[in-house]
Amino acid sequence: MCGIAGYIDLKGAFEDVVLRRAIEPMMAALAHRGPDDDGLFVDREAGFGLGFRRLSIMDLSMEGHQPMRSAHGRYVVAFNGEIYNFRAIRAALEVEEKIKWRGTSDTEVLLAAICRYGFRETIEKLDGMFAIALWDCREKTLYLARDRMGEKPLYYGWQGNCLLYTSDAADE
Repeated sequence: MCGIAGYIDLKGAFEDVVLRRAIEPMMAALAHRGPDDDGLFVDREAGFGLGFRRLSIMDLSMEGHQPMRSAHGRYVVAFNGEIYNFRAIRAALEVEEKIKWRGTSDTEVLLAAICRYGFRETIEKLDGMFAIALWDCREKTLYLARDRMGEKPLYYGWQGNCLLYTSDAADE
């Protein structure tokens, strides 16, 4: 199942503890989405928080832990769903460049593809069901995407200067 949730406050920088306190209730509300693991990432400078609840299905090791940071550190992703063609994308990436994989998760392949092809081109290559939140640490930009058929929902909305997003509805 899994679940993602987060926010970006356009007012900007906050202390880490304030950002964590803002996202912890969101993560608690997603506890039913994944009992196996949870993770949290904050970018204090940008007023950004990203959380994840995991139901381990693929790559049961901690190498599948999310939010996951790209090998070079530019991107952080939390991803709910499954990429059916991730093995083919992984194989193509291995032909194009030398990659030292940490694990076997589709999340790691997603990040490597984004680093190689960019966000938009990667999303176009994906076959699967997913809701994705990607944070570009260098550009301080949030990217949100979901699968074409909407199998994995992605909800977002504004509360004052804060954009909130999640892959779970309160009434589900």
